[in-house]
Amino acid sequence: MQIQDLTPSRGATHVGKRKGRGRATGNGKTSGRGHKGQKSRSGGGTRIGFEGGQMPLARRVPKRGFNNIFAKPLTAVNVAVLNRFDDGATVGVEELLACGVLNKCEYGLKILGNGTMTKKLTVKASAFSESAKEKIEAAGGKAEVV
Repeated sequence: MQIQDLTPSRGATHVGKRKGRGRATGNGKTSGRGHKGQKSRSGGGTRIGFEGGQMPLARRVPKRGFNNIFAKPLTAVNVAVLNRFDDGATVGVEELLACGVLNKCEYGLKILGNGTMTKKLTVKASAFSESAKEKIEAAGGKAEVV
């Protein structure tokens, strides 16, 4: 195989419509823009979120507090889920992903205190709630912040 033999896969490319090239093309005269109006003009159209002068949804909906757009939310798991691991095991993000408790963990793991803890585990996570930490240590395990 040589470079000149390579072709894109079927359906990956298509020829663009040639606008304004006569009636026979199906895109002549008004070039698919219809007659008159703002959207038929060159440079015409409205910005994203514009609702024809009506107060846009983004401004109608009440806002409160601070929304950090750079926040990296942690994935939450309750201590009750950790009972499926063997006694004395070390549990982290990789183990939770491997056993199917999590399907993804982008920014980190936080252990929450819902449920009971019956096994002695070493748990490694980005954060722990106070109740989760107490339950892990009460069961004889360790809560390690990674």
